Amino acid sequence: MSVNGITGAANTYEAYTVNQNVSTKAAEEDSSKKASSSESQNDQGVVYEASKEAGTSKTQKTYTQNTDLVNKLKADAEAHAQQLQNIVSQLMTKQGQTYNTANDIWSFLSSGDFTVDAATKAQAQKDIADDGYWGVEQTSDRIIDFATALTGGDPDKIEEMREAFKKGYKMAEDTWGGELPEISQRTYDAVMQKFDQLAEEAGLTTSN
Repeated sequence: MSVNGITGAANTYEAYTVNQNVSTKAAEEDSSKKASSSESQNDQGVVYEASKEAGTSKTQKTYTQNTDLVNKLKADAEAHAQQLQNIVSQLMTKQGQTYNTANDIWSFLSSGDFTVDAATKAQAQKDIADDGYWGVEQTSDRIIDFATALTGGDPDKIEEMREAFKKGYKMAEDTWGGELPEISQRTYDAVMQKFDQLAEEAGLTTSN
């Protein structure tokens, strides 16, 4: 009886052990399946993200030119250039007139020479002196100041203003009827040098 009891207990233990091993194996297999499923999902997730990124990389923006704004800016630039031309023409002509007044030469008038009184001549001579209002330095400085004010100091507009200055100077010569006086020619050179300096400070390369 006791032998059978022991034998029965042993059989029960063996059955339990087998069942436990089977359960453990099943759990391991289930865990392995879950892990495999998780890895598969992760792999699928990576593929999905890559696909999403690939789709994003193919997306391109389309840019449309603002024609109205471009035309407005162009018109503004042309207006500023025209303003500088007019200013230069007036300044150069006035400088030449003052210079001729100081030297009793009124060649800009077709009717001939004019005599000026001593006070007018003295003031004109003072104005065209090196440090005078119509002297080379002050006149060239005013032209550069006008050009800078018209462009807001934009270095990209330096060459446009240089060309406007050249045209304004030519307009003054046409008004004058030929080459402007020597003081105006020196002023021209001074203005060109100051444009060069502005360009150099802005890191631009110029070709005059």
